[in-house]
Amino acid sequence: MTITDAHDTYATDVLVVGSGPAGGSAALLLATYGIRTLLVTKYGWLANTPRAHITNQRTMEVLRDLGVESEALAVGSPSRLMGDTVLCTALAGQEIGRIRSWGTGPAAASEYAAKSPCEMIDLPQTYLEPILVNNAAARGAKVRFDTEFLSFTQDENGVTVLLRDRVRGDEFTVRARYLIGADGGRSAVAEQLGLPFDGRMAKAGSMNIVFKADLTRYCAHRPSVLYWVLQPGAETGGIGMGLVRMVRPWNEWLLVWGYDIEQPPPEVDEESARQIVRDLVGDPGLPVEITSTSLWTVNHSHASAYSSGRVFCAGDAVHRHPPSNGLGSNTSVQDSYNLAWKLAMVIRGEAGPELLDSYSAERAPVGRQIVERANLSRDQFGPIFEVLGIGGGGDHEAIAEGLSALGAPTPEGAKKRRLLEEAIQRKNYEFNAHGVEMNQRYASSAVLADGGPDEVWEQNRELVHQPTTRPGAKLPHAWLVDERGERLSTLDVVGDGTFTVLTGLSGGVWDTAATACRADLGVPLRVVRIGADNCRDAYGEWSRVSQIAEDGVLLVRPDGHVAWRRATAPASARSAQDELLGALRRVLAR
Repeated sequence: MTITDAHDTYATDVLVVGSGPAGGSAALLLATYGIRTLLVTKYGWLANTPRAHITNQRTMEVLRDLGVESEALAVGSPSRLMGDTVLCTALAGQEIGRIRSWGTGPAAASEYAAKSPCEMIDLPQTYLEPILVNNAAARGAKVRFDTEFLSFTQDENGVTVLLRDRVRGDEFTVRARYLIGADGGRSAVAEQLGLPFDGRMAKAGSMNIVFKADLTRYCAHRPSVLYWVLQPGAETGGIGMGLVRMVRPWNEWLLVWGYDIEQPPPEVDEESARQIVRDLVGDPGLPVEITSTSLWTVNHSHASAYSSGRVFCAGDAVHRHPPSNGLGSNTSVQDSYNLAWKLAMVIRGEAGPELLDSYSAERAPVGRQIVERANLSRDQFGPIFEVLGIGGGGDHEAIAEGLSALGAPTPEGAKKRRLLEEAIQRKNYEFNAHGVEMNQRYASSAVLADGGPDEVWEQNRELVHQPTTRPGAKLPHAWLVDERGERLSTLDVVGDGTFTVLTGLSGGVWDTAATACRADLGVPLRVVRIGADNCRDAYGEWSRVSQIAEDGVLLVRPDGHVAWRRATAPASARSAQDELLGALRRVLAR
């Protein structure tokens, strides 16, 4: 059986395989942009374990643009409960140190707050996925559960996808204009597409144990998402630590425990899982309810291209890495944010198909960076072990000796304490990597460089977000004030699936130019003049970060990245019209 639409040969414009962060956000974005979308997943429902959870500011900005930020805030844990990352021998045992994480330290908190209108939160995947998929369906996307992707064939006009209904057992095909494979780290779409991958899979083995237990007395006074537990024995795996991760404060948890990848995978029953939990908590009588156990592998792999023809891949399908830095679901959502508006404009005939080539050009470097960063962060526990003299886990006596030496009131003890502090500070690259999260700079045919000098990084590029209006960068956040006197962000006046011409009060020439471009190209084009009554630069923040004169202009893409800028207005209205039209034509491959 082949499913098509009565009006043409396509049953849907875009078929999305996978309902995780990448697939769910792709479906929601496309439905929001008015594109016929079918999302299929082989599972009977959404995520049943809280795998991904850290939700950074850039992803919250995407959710804000989609109008679902408030839903995320309502069910996520706020940043004030996230940041006292603890290193200890057990939750009830000796504390080795703490790391202020996720921008919650006094200095970092102000820096994070200044760079975005959004707060970082902890939003487990079991809560994120329903927000994405429910809203996608509410906005018109069709969603099919228990529907398994089998294969596809593509031609110059579309993609024919073979699916299996896992309830009925029959197979059928769906004809779509485009296919998105967001089917996870074992992506069948990416495998059939033959995407080129670098790196390796299955570097190490890990076990997740999801459980419920009241750990208030061990955690409420040092609230955190992560409690790293140094335990003796080879079972702790490659990094020599177990992890107790908060899912909901302070009674729902996920424990991560390593195993030797060279040995057969362990079989863990409920009683042995309960014992592992009690060992890492350090409370032998703790009442524990085991919810689930599962095995997974640590990967170090990324695709160097994300698409071929009419088939695109996103999320874990193209970047596979450990959960260090909390980058996985964030990068997945942002992949879809980059791709969806491009597909929408091509499908509507507003852009040439060559625009879609910019997806791989822009997102593959980001995927490579986060895979390398996450794996390096995992390895950066090594110096902590070295200071304690227990290279990689060690035995119980070695741990005890290392901790005893650390606490000695001697010159050697002082030296160890200083070295430990230095080793812990390196973990800022995992727990406070604001630049990794926010400093993406796109280079592609959908970005027009302005010929200026190369960007100079004033601070550490991985640790500190550097706002700029350079083409390819995300539009900087600055607070404005509307006609009611209420605050709104510069990010609130762009996006929503539309290109924005952003200028100042004296930049009326660009308003006129935009009107002509709309008529010429038939493309929706919003004009925002900062300084007008509905978006006054009341705090002067925009003038400090805009890097253009008041009559200059930014052409901002639907994903909030700057496509083109001109520092000042040209001498004539005709020149402004010609330049803006030329920029739009080049970006849209018209």
